[in-house]
Amino acid sequence: MPILKIKTIETEIVEVNHRGNWLFVKIHADDGTVGVGEASHGGDDASIRHIIDTLKPELVEWNPFQLEAFRQRFYRDTESHTYHTALSGIEQAMCDLIGKALDAPSYQLLGGKCREKIRLYANINRATVDRSPSGFASNAERAVSEGFTAIKCAPFDDVSIANISRGSLTPAICQGIDRIRTIRAAIGGDIDLMVDCHSRFNPGILIQVAKELEDLHLFWIEDAVPLDNLDAFAHMSRSIGIPIATGERLRTLTDFDRLLRKTEVDYILPDVKHVGGITGLKKIATLAAARNVMVTPHNPSGPVATAASVQCMASVPNFAILEYAWGEVDWRASLVSPPEKIIDGFIEVPDRPGLGITL
Repeated sequence: MPILKIKTIETEIVEVNHRGNWLFVKIHADDGTVGVGEASHGGDDASIRHIIDTLKPELVEWNPFQLEAFRQRFYRDTESHTYHTALSGIEQAMCDLIGKALDAPSYQLLGGKCREKIRLYANINRATVDRSPSGFASNAERAVSEGFTAIKCAPFDDVSIANISRGSLTPAICQGIDRIRTIRAAIGGDIDLMVDCHSRFNPGILIQVAKELEDLHLFWIEDAVPLDNLDAFAHMSRSIGIPIATGERLRTLTDFDRLLRKTEVDYILPDVKHVGGITGLKKIATLAAARNVMVTPHNPSGPVATAASVQCMASVPNFAILEYAWGEVDWRASLVSPPEKIIDGFIEVPDRPGLGITL
């Protein structure tokens, strides 16, 4: 087995839009190989860079093959979202280095692939500036015309948690429902449609909203209510007929284990950028498989996190579908080589070494 040592670590920020930048991690090995990872959306790019710079002296001369030792040494459950994002970016870059050293794609290190391609859904929310029902529907139609067979929207971002205590469907909620109905009418019944609520409801109101949406045959309803009260969440999930997806804000095995033990969910959404990278994502997927729960990674991310998620999900039997940040910027394909290639809503699992890309 090749022996590698980390020589240095650097970060690079690419400005995207008001929703945040993409922050890439590059690890240089002593043999000249470069591994890449992504540590975007950690809450504070400057803090992530500071954390990585602080850890750099401890990681110089580290053998990237020692992934479990790296996790045990550095990935502590009690650390912050920002810290976990920094660690996850480093871990992805280490996985990329290992694959390149062995001349093998990362999925080979995770047990081999279960599938040749990964199904994607187009998250149209960030690209939808016109928030009218027709604005949402227009972007959904465009994504479908590009071959996507599944669409996700976030139609309730106007809903305020402070204003839902009345126990009735407010105008903002009704507008959200109208957006969903308009999208469904535009894309037809054969396209899968997901709805992200960004935790803006309480269980009582969500049950009412779900009844209004039952005839639309949604693929799932996501982050319907906050996870701070799992008993209330469990009551809500048992009371509606729409599949439930949640978990994008969770980062640790302990948190996902608690969610899976105390609630009934259909899909969980761990994010490779926050859960400890590729090995962390794989551990969570295995935990979910023991409870017959499907994994659909949260991934409103840049192309490196997408490549890392593709490698991991290729090896996961209980994988369902992967998020893709559709339409966010028109120059995305220029950031990596080879550029992402999406055909009929799928991205092929590459057989190139590591993550299969270079910046």
